[in-house]
Amino acid sequence: MKKLIAFFSIIALMTFGLSNYAIAQEESTEMVEEVVDEPTQDATQQEMDQTAADEATMDEEPASFHMILKEKFIEGNPGFMGIVLLALIFGLAISIERIIYLSLATVNTKKILKNVESALDTGGIEEAKEVVRNIRGPVASIFSEGLNRMDDGLGEVEKAIIAYGSVVTGRLESGVSWISLFIALAPMLGFMGTVIGMIQAFDDIAAAGDISPTVVADGIKVALLTTVFGLIVAIILQIFYNYIISKIESLVNDMEDSSIAFIDILAQYAKK
Repeated sequence: MKKLIAFFSIIALMTFGLSNYAIAQEESTEMVEEVVDEPTQDATQQEMDQTAADEATMDEEPASFHMILKEKFIEGNPGFMGIVLLALIFGLAISIERIIYLSLATVNTKKILKNVESALDTGGIEEAKEVVRNIRGPVASIFSEGLNRMDDGLGEVEKAIIAYGSVVTGRLESGVSWISLFIALAPMLGFMGTVIGMIQAFDDIAAAGDISPTVVADGIKVALLTTVFGLIVAIILQIFYNYIISKIESLVNDMEDSSIAFIDILAQYAKK
């Protein structure tokens, strides 16, 4: 009986010891997990802090010109700003087309006159027609028109050159009036936006019964932004317009000088 009691006592002690050991193991495991979790939580907190710091840094960085322009465009009432933008787009499209056309119309007139004179000396009128036929530009067209009237005399040649020169000048100036229209239209639209913005500001004052800056800020902002954008569009188109006009004047002067020299060459050819 004593042996049985001692056996059960030993089993109870072993069971209690194993239970304490298991509990100790669980506690140590939990402590290890807490120690591991704490750095993980600290790292997560550090990452969140770093992200917040990065966002704050990004907010502090100045916005790009594109973003500022987009923001101001929206603030200035997209309705009026869109019309001003259309004036800029159409004006630039016509300006670029005119610049390309005038650039292609620019040729070396001295070289053309020399080639025509050589062709008249070697092959006559027909060879001179062939020379100018293979040359682009308004000067070559005027020379071709004059050569076609050579059989009617120098008087008719001169009349044909003058008449066709007027036609060519009209072609060079084609579309320029539209650029001047958009130059005048853009600031007018801006001023219209200014008036409407001021009306909106006074309506806000009447509705609020107060003249605080907060009440009138939106209306005044619309008024100023539309005016600024209208003036910017007019300035940009005015620069292109002046360049195109100076280019046309240069081409017209070149045509007049070369036409006089061309008539002199034909007069010398007729005397031979």
